[in-house]
Amino acid sequence: AFTSSQVASKLCPCLPSAWLSIHLYFATIHTTPTKDVAMPSFQMRSTVERLDKPSSYAMSKYKKRKRGPQEEPDENKRAPSPDLEEKLANATTLYVGNLSFYTTEEQIHSLFSTCGEIKRLVMGLDRFAKTPCGFCFVEYYTHQDALDCLKYVGGTKLDERIIRTDLDEGFSEGRQYGRGRSGGQVRDEYRDEYDPGRGGYGRMMDKDYAGEYDR
Repeated sequence: AFTSSQVASKLCPCLPSAWLSIHLYFATIHTTPTKDVAMPSFQMRSTVERLDKPSSYAMSKYKKRKRGPQEEPDENKRAPSPDLEEKLANATTLYVGNLSFYTTEEQIHSLFSTCGEIKRLVMGLDRFAKTPCGFCFVEYYTHQDALDCLKYVGGTKLDERIIRTDLDEGFSEGRQYGRGRSGGQVRDEYRDEYDPGRGGYGRMMDKDYAGEYDR
């Protein structure tokens, strides 16, 4: 049997044997078959499998409420609402986000009614201008229709925008208004990218507008 140095000298006599031996050594390492390594198995859960569970959007809202300041008990206040999972177990309302400001109520009704009869549709409005600001609430008569909408309508395009749908605990008066400083949604306040479907740049990125608001 030849050593690596002897093999190297026979292959390329013009090159130093030590240099070739090093390269042959590393070539042997890289070509040696390795044992199969078990890859970690990830349990993927499809959207359909978790439809009855709270979405990340709903959970974030719920956690913010729970972290709110502790107040003294008041007999006139309503009893605490049940946990979010219980409230969504039979939810018939969907929160719909990432809408264009120019998408009409008729367009939304036409799309969402393909999954079931709509009981109520509430457009999200700018708190000051009372114009659409990119979200809405769609309420069905049955929980199953709401789940079907999550499966078949959520993530589809409406007015060239991918819309987002989430189960919602139910609409209450006041939730139709944007909570941003300028009256719209908070997500549109400081956006530094131009979005023609949602009013262009963020309102607070406009120095003139921000100055007027602060005065």
